[in-house]
Amino acid sequence: MRNIKLVVEYDGSNYSGWQVQNRRNKKDKKTIQQCLEKALGQILQEKVKLIGSGRTDAGVHAQGQVANCKTKSKLSCGNIQLALNSILADDIRIKQVREVPLDFHARFSAQSKLYRYSIVNGSFVSPFLRDYAYLVKYPLDVQKMRRAAKYLLGKHDFRSFQAKDKIQRHSLRKVLRLVIRKHKNLICLDIEADGFLYRMARNIVGTLIEVGRGRLRPEGLQRIIKAKNREYAGPCAPAKGLCLMAVRYSFP
Repeated sequence: MRNIKLVVEYDGSNYSGWQVQNRRNKKDKKTIQQCLEKALGQILQEKVKLIGSGRTDAGVHAQGQVANCKTKSKLSCGNIQLALNSILADDIRIKQVREVPLDFHARFSAQSKLYRYSIVNGSFVSPFLRDYAYLVKYPLDVQKMRRAAKYLLGKHDFRSFQAKDKIQRHSLRKVLRLVIRKHKNLICLDIEADGFLYRMARNIVGTLIEVGRGRLRPEGLQRIIKAKNREYAGPCAPAKGLCLMAVRYSFP
């Protein structure tokens, strides 16, 4: 038995997120996991259960999603990568395939995840960015957003930024890095944490946008964190601006 690790990038615009779901009718969109499992099963000639580092919502993109699966196939990692990229849709690509120890688990072995949220702050968005960035027409004060972001660093209970979830999850998370950069009218927010709650990244971005618009003082983030109540935080930012950039592990 071998354990195969995949690094995957995809445009999530036409998918119902990462996780396999029951499609009620033919019009329901497929998921990334469904497409990969089907392709792997065809290549490896066996039923495949793919484990992802975490779910991404419908419309969310990835440049560094990580997944793993067990297989009895002797096909080389290079040939698996070539075969996958030859049969997958053009909006999904396998960046790397490698064999890893049997105890590697894409989700539970992860030490941190890095997400990037892209905002176009102007009167219009370029056609080349319309599916990958959120257009905010109101002027945003990036300095205030940066001051607010500092209150989110470190270990906190992030229940105020957690959307309703079917599964009860421990809400204590540690934000390792939150960097906000601006180039002309493009604002990028990089958020790295040891784990993310359901829609946590998008709820943080939506709250920071409220700070940038002047609707919320930077110091207000302290009150929101202490409240542990979703109603205190800002709106959820649209999915299309979010991209999973990388998943960090203890080994190369």
